[in-house]
Amino acid sequence: MKSYWVYILTNQNHTVLYIGVTSELEQRVYQHKNKLTKGFTEKYNVEKLIYFKETTDPMSAIEREKQLKGWTRKKKENLIKRMNPEWNDLSLEF
Repeated sequence: MKSYWVYILTNQNHTVLYIGVTSELEQRVYQHKNKLTKGFTEKYNVEKLIYFKETTDPMSAIEREKQLKGWTRKKKENLIKRMNPEWNDLSLEF
């Protein structure tokens, strides 16, 4: 079964949150870290993976991404803190 991930990235100062969805989490984070993806994440140096959630249903991943994007910053921060209280770069575990 194929996996899909909803993920949140931030910059070093935690001032920016980026929410995305992908079927290749390690590859996607690599692209962000190496500025291979032009746009928002490149402009704001968003490269620190601080949250991710796996599912096997692509539609539920997309729905969750949209849901998270509609949340307030505070609600997003609370979600991140439950999984990753120190806001460590989870991609270092790959």
